[in-house]
Amino acid sequence: MLKKIMLIALVSTLFAGCASVPMEGIEKTTEAQKFNPPSEGNSGLYIYRSGSVGGSLKKDVWVDGKCIGETAPNVFFYEEVEGDKEHKISTESEFSPNDLIIKAKSGMLYFIRQYIKMGVFVGGAGLEIVDEESGKEAVRDLKLATKGTCSK
Repeated sequence: MLKKIMLIALVSTLFAGCASVPMEGIEKTTEAQKFNPPSEGNSGLYIYRSGSVGGSLKKDVWVDGKCIGETAPNVFFYEEVEGDKEHKISTESEFSPNDLIIKAKSGMLYFIRQYIKMGVFVGGAGLEIVDEESGKEAVRDLKLATKGTCSK
């Protein structure tokens, strides 16, 4: 019985609470949500986390080993990368980072959803590419987080 109570308490903490991260102002959020093409020769990455699953968890995101920032529920980051090149997007998970490799074409926007998944001790995170229409729809409802702060 004690094991059941402890398991319920652990699962409850994964799905309750609300983590917060440093946020940009409304002007920068609105500008990023215009989905303008990236700079010449670059690709644009929208990395986002929507929903409230794992609301108390913050998870780091890196692009090519560079800290982009920590995610919390309902935030996004925008990062430009060199076009026509492979890039590795990574997220913190329970035991080791989860990576997603994309071949980014110049002039294109990419939408990468970070999702929280159950773990043994604490929730982990994964990444997936979503189509442009779904990505834009999701990002329109989110807020832009400040880049550059990772926990590790």
